[in-house]
Amino acid sequence: METWILPALLGLGLAASCGLKTFLPLLMLSAAARFGWFGVELNEQLAWVGATPALLALGIATALEFVGDKIPVVDHALSAVGTVTRPAAGVLAASSVFGGVDPTTAAVAGLVIGAPTALAVHGAQSGTRLASTATTGGLANPVVSFLEDALAVVTVLVAFVAPLLIPLVVALVLWAAWRMAKAVRRGFSRPA
Repeated sequence: METWILPALLGLGLAASCGLKTFLPLLMLSAAARFGWFGVELNEQLAWVGATPALLALGIATALEFVGDKIPVVDHALSAVGTVTRPAAGVLAASSVFGGVDPTTAAVAGLVIGAPTALAVHGAQSGTRLASTATTGGLANPVVSFLEDALAVVTVLVAFVAPLLIPLVVALVLWAAWRMAKAVRRGFSRPA
């Protein structure tokens, strides 16, 4: 049972985090696999995720994404590209943590868990970012981005340390994003 449940929950957490930031969760996964933290076991076909070159490349990509997401206009371009890259990153992250199964099964499990989760979280994040842009002219977007960075890190850490809490964390993330976007839209639609 542990062969499926814990990797599925870890993959769910990683994919949800990939919905917020494309490269940060993959960097954390790579570091955990490379240094043997949290007992992360990668699928043999995706063991390259924990290799030093992948760790370095993901570090550079994470730094570029971190900086770019704080710059107006660039943040919107990253979000648009993220509609494709974030679900793909979610699939990669979720597939890679199914260490005890054959590669095809791991790929299918990663696809089923990773893509819809990352896309749903990305959609909620995009709605919140759009509401922030509409109400503040984009001035609050760097602050929102820092909050997303922190939420992505916390989500990955919870997935590593207490994967059984991940369904609750994902539900809270989606609920909070929905409430925030709804509140901003309600405030935006009120007459001045």
